[in-house]
Parts: sequence; C-alpha cells; structure tokens
Amino acid sequence: MTLANTLPKTVKIVEVGPRDGLQNEKTLISADDKIILINKLADAGINYIESGSFVSPKWVPQMATSSEIFKKLTRKPSVTYAALTPNMRGFENALAVNADEVAIFGAASESFSQKNINCSIEESLERFVPIIAAAKKSNIKVRGYVSCVIGCPYEGDITPEQVAAVALKMYQMGCYEVSLGDTIGIGTVASVQKMLQAVSAKVPIEKLAVHFHDTYGQALTNIYTALQMGIKVVDSAIAGLGGCPYAKGASGNVATEDVVYLLNGLNIDTGINFKKLLDAGWFISDKLGKEPISKVSNAYRAKHNN
Repeated sequence: MTLANTLPKTVKIVEVGPRDGLQNEKTLISADDKIILINKLADAGINYIESGSFVSPKWVPQMATSSEIFKKLTRKPSVTYAALTPNMRGFENALAVNADEVAIFGAASESFSQKNINCSIEESLERFVPIIAAAKKSNIKVRGYVSCVIGCPYEGDITPEQVAAVALKMYQMGCYEVSLGDTIGIGTVASVQKMLQAVSAKVPIEKLAVHFHDTYGQALTNIYTALQMGIKVVDSAIAGLGGCPYAKGASGNVATEDVVYLLNGLNIDTGINFKKLLDAGWFISDKLGKEPISKVSNAYRAKHNN
C-alpha cells in the first residue's frame, strides 16, 4: 500500500484559536480585535471557527466578550461559528446570540474532572444531558471534547480503554463528533496509535477529531499518525495561541499554520489560503505583543522581512 492510499484527500481544520487559544493568554484582547481575527480566519477559508465560550467571566476573563462578538460578527454562510457551553446557562446565552453550534467537554481522567469541575466523569457527562436535549430541540449540533486522552497532569498515563469509554458515552448522548484532546501534549506515535485504535473500535473513525498540544514538540507527528489511521478533522489554533497551563512556558495548541503547511506538503486539500492564514496569525500575535508560536509563520516572516 502506498502512502497516498493511507491518507485522506481532504482534511477539515477546526480553528480553536479565538476560544481555546485566547482564553489562556494573559493579555486581554478587545471584542473588536477578536472579530477582526475571526473575519481574517474566515476570509482565509477556514469554515469552522470556535468563536467564544459562555463561561463565567470571573473564571475566564478573556471570554467575557463572547456575547458581544456573536452579536457583532458579519457571518459567512459557509462558516460555522461555534461556542463552548459548559452548562445550561452557557447554552442559553449561546442560543440567545445565535451560535451555529455548541461544544461540551469532559475528561478521560477522574482526577482532572475532580480538580477542574469538582465532580466525577460520570457526573460531568450527566450535566450535559439537558444541554444536548435543548440543542436537539433547537436544531443545534453538539460537538464533544474529551481532554487528557493520553495523560493527566495529576494522575499520569490514561488507559486507551478509559478514553474509549468516555468518547462512546459522548457519542451515544448525541455528540455528532468527538474531539480527542492531548491536553498536556505528552502523546507520541505509539501512545496515539493505541488510543485511536481503542476509541475507533467503539466510535466510528469518521466521527472522531484530534486536538494535539505541542508541549513536547510531538503534535505534527501525532497528527500525521492520526491521518494515517483515518482521521479527517484536526483542531488547531492560529499562531499556536494559548500555552499549556500545566507546563510553565510550554507551547500549547499546535499552530494552524504548521498543520496547514504539513497538509499542503502531503497534497491534502483544506480549502485554506495559506498567505491569508499567515496574515491572521501575524495580526493577533502583534496584538498580543509576541511572536507566533509557529515555526512556519516565523520562517515566512523572516524571509519576507529580509
């Protein structure tokens, strides 16, 4: 079997920078600048953008402007503007501003679930039952996130079977897609293969997405491994926004620019204009007053400036 036969012809990028990326950045970005970023991403051809999160501003100050963003956005019909909704109140707020889709999140680690949201995995999933029911009633799709799919900052390695069990529950509850997140970025080719084999035995591979952090520099390698196993949806953050909250100074989400460069090199179609994507990354990095955490972006900028 040749390499071309084992890779998908197209890949969908789920852009999480405006939400998952920015929420971990200390420099507060205005609603207007977030809207410019989202518009630049949409203009670059990204058709799924996580645009905000309806959480308590007390806990996540960066997301306090989410309602304003959804109200002011000039939306492209081809783009899904999604929101993270951790509870029923968050879902109602997302509904009020016409979010196209919502996302819910659980963990594959009991310790992570207890420390993050003070309840067990089972209890956390139960909380989402009314949200999924209300979303169905309003004809809104629900995406699920599973965090700590390889390891946990509190309890170490997580078994692939545990990840599969949580992903299956989310899928059975009504999530049309389940994104598998290596929250602390410790995944390697071997651990990712084992995890995906276990999960895809329970949930169809076409209903799965991957969400890798680059804490240990393995994200692109892990994405390539996932592509070979049939994954066609990849989460990433423009400019590598959002460092890892569990490893001081470490990079967080894999950079969208780096992922698209990889995919372009494999002749996998994303529908994304690479030059416009780079421009979006430079825009938000300048607003944050720092360089992008994207090797590709920095290489192109250095080349352009010389």
